[in-house]
Amino acid sequence: MDKIKVGLIGLGYIGKVHLRNCLNLKSAKLVAASDTSKKALNLAKKMGVKKTYDDYQQLLNDDTIDAVIIALPTHLHACCAKEAAEAGKHIFLEKPLARNVAEGKDIISAIRRNRIKLMVGYPFRFSSCFQALKEKMESGELGEVQIVYATNIASGPFLYRAESDIPRPVPDWWFKKELTGGGALMDVGSHMINLVRWYLGEISNVKSHLGYRFNLDLEDHAICILNFQSGQIAIINVGWFSQQTEIKVELLGTVAHASATIRPPNKVKTALQLMTRRTPTFYIPYLRELSHFIQCLKQDLPPSPSAEDALKDLEAIALTYQNCQQPQYSP
Repeated sequence: MDKIKVGLIGLGYIGKVHLRNCLNLKSAKLVAASDTSKKALNLAKKMGVKKTYDDYQQLLNDDTIDAVIIALPTHLHACCAKEAAEAGKHIFLEKPLARNVAEGKDIISAIRRNRIKLMVGYPFRFSSCFQALKEKMESGELGEVQIVYATNIASGPFLYRAESDIPRPVPDWWFKKELTGGGALMDVGSHMINLVRWYLGEISNVKSHLGYRFNLDLEDHAICILNFQSGQIAIINVGWFSQQTEIKVELLGTVAHASATIRPPNKVKTALQLMTRRTPTFYIPYLRELSHFIQCLKQDLPPSPSAEDALKDLEAIALTYQNCQQPQYSP
């Protein structure tokens, strides 16, 4: 098979990350992009994308495209993914799979019916430090891992304001539960739940406390206790409340302990890497996950994390909301 021809749907923050990374994929060629923003489409053109559309349906109708990257807001995942499957396109879909379990199952039905490969974007699985942590656990170096602590604290939707002294508006869909499916737990919590499931296996029970520091309808922080069928425990701590990012996993074993931390991107270093069209260090896992997806298409292999895998994250999150303590709003 020649190079996989890719279409990119959505040119927001993460869409632009995928746009740049696609230029560094040897086995794929980004041939089209879709967004409602003329400014975003002009950027794609400047970076060499030949075809641009303001309606993603036009992109899906392009018979030359083999696969699509969907980087849209969560409420558009199910509709777009099902339409892409019906159009015969393989799919790389940003996490979470959907807003809820029912939508996730609809996506899975569509890809199975149309024999489409779908991978969900969980870049932490492709981070060298988190992969090394899993290898230490599986090698027995730590003994039996009993407890896992996973933290993902950042500024969430307020990232746009944190990056500049000039206030910038936050897209309103961020704060509507009917559009996102949830708050910090759905946003950054899905990353950490997926990661600890990768380490520990099947979840048997979930309990949580949700916090509402900013008095939103959505939780802005959450602490979850996940019990696994293996008898192991994971404690998930996530939030949108801090301008200082902390992404860390700790494994506590009977012989030794180990931890790994992802550092936030250095602005100066990142700018220099972008100027030379290199992938910034922080975004290398995003490049690796796309590369994995493309290689699976070329070799006709199932990509991972799969839609079925990501559905288990939604099921865990649904249990977390169901089994949470009564939320307390800050005065």
